[in-house]
Amino acid sequence: MDASSRGKCSLTELARTGGAGGLPPDVPGTVVTVGTFDGVHRGHWAVLREIGARARRRRLTSVLVTFDRHPLTVVRPEAAPPILTSPDEKKEILALSSLDYVAFLAFDRTLSLYQPEEFVRLVLVDRFRVKELVIGYDHGFGRDRTGDRKTLRRLGAELGFDVDVVSPVTANGARVKSTRIRELVRRGEVERAALALGRPYSLRGVVVHGLGRGRQLGFPTANLQVPEGGKLVPGSGIYAVRASLGWRICDGLLHLGPRPTFAGSPPSIELYLLDFENDIYGESVRVDFLSRLRDVRPFASAKELVRQMRVDREQAMQFFAERARRDGDGRPDGEDEGGRGC
Repeated sequence: MDASSRGKCSLTELARTGGAGGLPPDVPGTVVTVGTFDGVHRGHWAVLREIGARARRRRLTSVLVTFDRHPLTVVRPEAAPPILTSPDEKKEILALSSLDYVAFLAFDRTLSLYQPEEFVRLVLVDRFRVKELVIGYDHGFGRDRTGDRKTLRRLGAELGFDVDVVSPVTANGARVKSTRIRELVRRGEVERAALALGRPYSLRGVVVHGLGRGRQLGFPTANLQVPEGGKLVPGSGIYAVRASLGWRICDGLLHLGPRPTFAGSPPSIELYLLDFENDIYGESVRVDFLSRLRDVRPFASAKELVRQMRVDREQAMQFFAERARRDGDGRPDGEDEGGRGC
């Protein structure tokens, strides 16, 4: 099948930081990177910083070309991994970059069949006017990822754009890759995952009504319902977390996984906020995973469980106090006094 019989892959969104619209006709050329960018981790940020710097030096426009879903969901659905960042999360994170534009291509069967040469000509050259392409060290593109650095440099010489490769970034003694971060999150190693991501791993959910058992035990919890969508959920455990509820940012504990002390109870995601008692049913909450405190385990009685919950709370408070001492005031960069609320 040739390119002309397929038609163009559809551009679902091309958003400028702070605005929206297509690539203006007066943009003479761009510095581009392209990829899935799942997790938007430290390796990705190295590439983004590079295209920003090169675009400024050459007075060009910086563009990230990414996709609205993980390509494997189309190419090999049975092998598609759970995602680290949803499209909305990816947009929020990328809004913090210095990129001029982020383009989200609808990754469909048509796009998956593009040969490397077709993708470069029809997408990067014709649509995004690439003058310089910056890629990661392990980049592959086109049908079955058959395109590589050698192919790109040959096409660049033919079509008039430069190709640059960014060296790998390491964390925890290993190269930063989305696959590696997924392994860490699955195992509950959220502190090591945060080092690779450059920020805590997060999960979003809506507060729904539960059985009220936490309140009966003296630890009122918010039951979180996480929407379907392929987002990776960390391994089961008790975690120290930071919760964002609109403008309020609260420290807390999270139970994630089975509830073996109470026979017949389904797995749950339950959030206990320190020094907070407001009604938040129906609210959307983002949970940042900061540290895994222990495994989920059964207790002989509710009384023993409560005793352990008190230990967990004390351990979490010590964790947050130490974090505050280490970080100065314990707040993320850019967060002012008005942002706490808990």
